[in-house]
Amino acid sequence: MASKRNVDDRILDAARACVEDFGVRRTTLTDVARRAGVSRPTVYRRWPDATALVADLLTRELRRILLEEGVASDGRTGEDDRPGESVRVRLVRRASGVARAMLAHPLFTRIVDTEPELLTTYTFQRLGTSHRVALELVEPVVAEGQRDGSVRAGDPAVLARFVLVTVQGTVTSRRLFADVLDEAGLVDELAASLDGYLAP
Repeated sequence: MASKRNVDDRILDAARACVEDFGVRRTTLTDVARRAGVSRPTVYRRWPDATALVADLLTRELRRILLEEGVASDGRTGEDDRPGESVRVRLVRRASGVARAMLAHPLFTRIVDTEPELLTTYTFQRLGTSHRVALELVEPVVAEGQRDGSVRAGDPAVLARFVLVTVQGTVTSRRLFADVLDEAGLVDELAASLDGYLAP
């Protein structure tokens, strides 16, 4: 099992490098296999086409960002937790960290800047796997904030989804703010928006 995970990660790492270098449309499973140092059948057994591979890659990268930013509520005290900090303040800070990480991530920025139409379905029509991963992490934190009184009442699923859509919209629309805000300023505005939305 560990070996399979290692091969999967090698393929996903190769896919990330190909997309960052060439874009999604010019990335083929053959290119990925060559860069990963595996046979084409090894890749095709796992993913039917480049679109499915890139979808799994985006999910992996977003999951890493979410966990690195400490969005998950796992009962542990994060290294950046501050004494007396409410769950809402922590959630807003970490959601802002996710946005900041996505704005700096070569894979996300490449897709948003050069092939944004690839995100259309997941921006306007339906949730993707990456969204569901994020919601599974954020919803319990929203509920925790409601218990400590720092997050307003309401269905945690609804509030979490608004947080998700707000972060996503801010990241994917960064070019619309480029003439008035740098990325640090954009993240500050996002934080203010999320804090106001979640406050009781």
